Amino acid sequence: MAERDTHPAQWFEGSPAMRRIAADILEYGPIARTTLAQMHDLSAGTVSRIIADLMHLGVVRETGDADTSGGHLPYGFQPRKRTGERGRPQSALMANANARTFVGVKIRGGDATAVLVNAQCRMPDGVSSHVVSFSDRSPSGVTSAVASLAEQCREDAIRCGLPEPVMIGLGIGAHITDDVVDEAPYLSWIEPCDLSSMVRESTGLDTVTNNDLDALLMYEHWFGAGVGLPRFALITIGEGIGYGLVEDGRVVDHPDKTFGLGGHLLIDPDGPRCFRGNGHRGCSQCLTNDSLADEYSKIMGTIMTFDDYVHDARAGVTQAKRLLMRECFRLGVMIGLVANLTMPLKVFVAGESAYVAGMQIESVRQGIAEYRPSRASAVPFEILGSDWERWAQGAAACAIRRYVLGR
Repeated sequence: MAERDTHPAQWFEGSPAMRRIAADILEYGPIARTTLAQMHDLSAGTVSRIIADLMHLGVVRETGDADTSGGHLPYGFQPRKRTGERGRPQSALMANANARTFVGVKIRGGDATAVLVNAQCRMPDGVSSHVVSFSDRSPSGVTSAVASLAEQCREDAIRCGLPEPVMIGLGIGAHITDDVVDEAPYLSWIEPCDLSSMVRESTGLDTVTNNDLDALLMYEHWFGAGVGLPRFALITIGEGIGYGLVEDGRVVDHPDKTFGLGGHLLIDPDGPRCFRGNGHRGCSQCLTNDSLADEYSKIMGTIMTFDDYVHDARAGVTQAKRLLMRECFRLGVMIGLVANLTMPLKVFVAGESAYVAGMQIESVRQGIAEYRPSRASAVPFEILGSDWERWAQGAAACAIRRYVLGR
């Protein structure tokens, strides 16, 4: 195993306060200096000195607009208005997003998707994602696939007149400890693998590897639907079931979190037996694509795929529509259970099959209400985009976080 680089790439050297302010401008900008001072309980002079240093380093820039915050702010935070102050209004601040580019790669069982993004985790105009398939699922085979994707993203950056990528983020369905892949079931890896070091050696770019669900949580927290929310939950449905939580602005961490802890919650006592072979009935595995395909096949009396089921539901086939209503009701039950136990401000649903929930929202609401106390408030939830680009952006978000915060 290659020796780990103990000095990862970083945008600048600075104090923790300097890094936190840079991160907040990245997350909440455009934002006013006075708002930053209030958020961090710092004097206006201290913030001004930090901003001057960040501008000198090319990390942030002034927008030229009035000194007001046009982006999201932390939940419940209300900036105090300035009174009695003289002088010209200061310009709002934003990250100098196009000063750096990053590569995010979502690795699956036989292919990978990569995106080029700027420091705000946005894909440049005219740039699309790249996909490569690989039959060699060994660490070296995956490394070769990632290196090919990184080169394609580098060419995108050059074509767009942007700086070449400075860092790669990898998202993978795996149990990861200290950036090392302990095991990756979808790739049949059962031995520890320092994939980051292998990709770093192959591409010359510093690399960070994260569990794909954690990476998606990081993206939603920093750049996506969860910006400003101190506590929210994320449920993913598709090939598997994922669940994660952000609390106090941080992804909740635990050594067992990547073992699919949300994958066997009871959500339908009359549902099918666990598709993972655990023997119990009606757990959240009934929301996976394979389980739904199996259930629909039994209903129709012939072999049907998940895509067949969705096609028939859209076409109005009675059996498919009924299963769709059950699926969405079950998802609603899971959302309600998550809301009852963790009390998030919002629950997001993502994953490659999340779009199906949007086909029967009322059944989702009914499922939420089934085990929700009648006097409890409604559970805010949102169905997010379900394409692989979003997962790849999640991987990139982890690289950006490391690059800005130095950790």
